[in-house]
Amino acid sequence: MEIWHNPRCSKSRAAKQALDDAGETYTERRYLDNPPTEQELDHVLTLLGKEPWEIARTKEPAYQQFKNEPHDRAKWIKILAENPVLIERPIVIKEDEASIER
Repeated sequence: MEIWHNPRCSKSRAAKQALDDAGETYTERRYLDNPPTEQELDHVLTLLGKEPWEIARTKEPAYQQFKNEPHDRAKWIKILAENPVLIERPIVIKEDEASIER
């Protein structure tokens, strides 16, 4: 299991704490420091059943420069890979499933 984690985010900290409280074994990926590749994003999006613009953090200031981009999966995956601050968090990946913890 892996959690894409941002320690400055309260939701991310809460999800990590829930995993700890449940005694889960996981890998913590600080995705702002170690951004996912386009291939990793594509895989996780498939597991989530979502498109990349559906997991974009629209309240991030960086989103403003991309908000009018057409919904092209490959283009948006590239945007998220190059701007990981836009990725909704935290994402928990377990084998062949993933979820965005809220």
